[in-house]
Amino acid sequence: MSMWCLERSGQDKPSLSAWPSPVVPQGQHVNLWCHSHLGFDTFRLDKDDGAHIPELQGIIFQNTFLMGPVTPEYAGIYRCHGSYRHSPSVWSAPSDPLVIVVTGVYRKPSFLAQPSPLVQSGQNVTLQCCSEIVFDSFILHREGVMESPLHLVGQLHDGGSQATFLMGPVTTAHAGTYRCFGSTNYSSYEWSTPSDPLNITITGLYKKPLLTQLSPVVKLGENVTLFCSSESSFDVYHLSRDGEAHEHWFAGGQSHNGAFQAIFLLGPATPAHNGTYRCYGSFNDSPGVWSDPSDLLYLSVTGRESSPQGHGKVIPGLPGAQR
Repeated sequence: MSMWCLERSGQDKPSLSAWPSPVVPQGQHVNLWCHSHLGFDTFRLDKDDGAHIPELQGIIFQNTFLMGPVTPEYAGIYRCHGSYRHSPSVWSAPSDPLVIVVTGVYRKPSFLAQPSPLVQSGQNVTLQCCSEIVFDSFILHREGVMESPLHLVGQLHDGGSQATFLMGPVTTAHAGTYRCFGSTNYSSYEWSTPSDPLNITITGLYKKPLLTQLSPVVKLGENVTLFCSSESSFDVYHLSRDGEAHEHWFAGGQSHNGAFQAIFLLGPATPAHNGTYRCYGSFNDSPGVWSDPSDLLYLSVTGRESSPQGHGKVIPGLPGAQR
């Protein structure tokens, strides 16, 4: 049956979208949805370079089409047309193009924030994506945001490639979870596996809490207890230790003598506990927005090891913490 397209005006064209996302991990499925207020009975799907996947070229469907499991060949530009039952050979103008990206084609890059993923409100932070693979482009994507991802030009670096992006001055709108991908000019719609997530946290929005320790001197084997207290009724308190890639440990707050505080039980003291600590507070409705940091608390472990005493729940992940 011959097919031809009757193009009347831009308003006659349907819309084409992808659910849950046009960025699809290799091996997964994606729903393509072609829709229009004109009440078309059937739709036809076309891929710009459909010769790579003959079975996709000219597919006829009603509203939705489940595509997959996808391979790199599925990456590319798609359009759909609408048709009525009484004139099945007459097709509408094509929809606007929909780009389908297939991820997982290359190894994931590394992704970090300099000098820290904890960023004071109003300051700048540099996001750096790098890979041992020579990528022509790196793509920055923020979870939960509908905006188009940011494409950065890759630069040669130590036999591989990298790209940097200066973000700022930051506001609370910059808080969130970011990832980066790599791609080549030869196959720009085929991306790498996503990097590990990078959580950008904005600090300085609330008054700083106070961080104290139970005793100014901690001997080896004694339990380490830190207190983070504040005037604000924070839902969560965060403890950070410098020199450990800004790892964080969390504790819920509780009222104490008119103030609010969290208790961090770090377990029996070892030399690994030596370091500088800060604490922050945040609320559940804006987990990526924290208070000003407390003043630095330096923890020094001295003396001979003593017999560990009974201790309660500790914060997993810290030296000496029970699991």
